Amino acid sequence: MSKAPHQLHDDFPEYAATITALKTQDTHFARLLAEYAEANDKIHLAETNVTPMDDLAAIELRKQRGALKDELFALLKAAQPAG
Repeated sequence: MSKAPHQLHDDFPEYAATITALKTQDTHFARLLAEYAEANDKIHLAETNVTPMDDLAAIELRKQRGALKDELFALLKAAQPAG
């Protein structure tokens, strides 16, 4: 199976070090990241027909992934040093 697209490190490479640091230092960030990865993996499996899912369920999962990504990005931006 191929690697799922939309990995946070791939989508925000400029925040790679911050993602790594927050995963180990911030339990809230780590939990959100795990939820994001789980949703992302489910979407990828559905899109590749490994685990088919009805359209409505896929749409809701994409909305969830988007909301999680927005929240994660806000945390990443807040963790960056000013300047």
